[in-house]
Amino acid sequence: MAVTFSNLHTEAGLKSVNDHLSGKTYISGDQLTKDDIKVYGAILEQPSSDLYPNASKWYQAVSAKLASSFPGKAVGVRFGSQAAPAGAAPAKEAAKPAADDDDNDDIDLFGEETEEEKAAAESREAAKASAKKKESGKSSVLMDVKPWDDETDMKKLEEAVRSVQMDGLLWGASKLVPVGYGIKKMQIMLTIVDDLVSVDTLIEERLTEEPINEYVQSCDIVAFNKI
Repeated sequence: MAVTFSNLHTEAGLKSVNDHLSGKTYISGDQLTKDDIKVYGAILEQPSSDLYPNASKWYQAVSAKLASSFPGKAVGVRFGSQAAPAGAAPAKEAAKPAADDDDNDDIDLFGEETEEEKAAAESREAAKASAKKKESGKSSVLMDVKPWDDETDMKKLEEAVRSVQMDGLLWGASKLVPVGYGIKKMQIMLTIVDDLVSVDTLIEERLTEEPINEYVQSCDIVAFNKI
């Protein structure tokens, strides 16, 4: 929720900042933000450490941060519209906060996004992308892998199949199942991320192509279940 300050050239305004900073390092928490810069720019000079200890300590901290970012020597800038009118009647003083707020809102020493803010934005986007990937569906597949004949080395056949590695593919348990005439086929489990792996493409472009087709004659999907 946005914090509202007004009449920061008055004791009441400085007191509101001092009270807000009780137990805080900066206006919006533990790190310097644009909120601090806007409030800092609206305060004419460092608040009294006796009357406003929290605001004074905060003002010094922001000054130190700005000094390291802007090493040039500043001559000082004042905004005449923020000066309290001499002898102003209470009614006029009460009517001024809205105008002062408008002036303060125009003070933005950092119009461009800082490196910290860019990094935070990139971090949020990466987290969103990661979360989206995690939401992708998965499937469990049982596949038959058939050799050319009874002389095919089934151990090498399995090694060749498992040598296929790609994002979203995880090989599971396997076993040999007799087919007949001394020939055995291999049944193997695999888990895939649906958005990343197509079983048809895996079979047609990887498992039945060179060099794996030296051992593999064909592959068939026995079972396909969503996880």
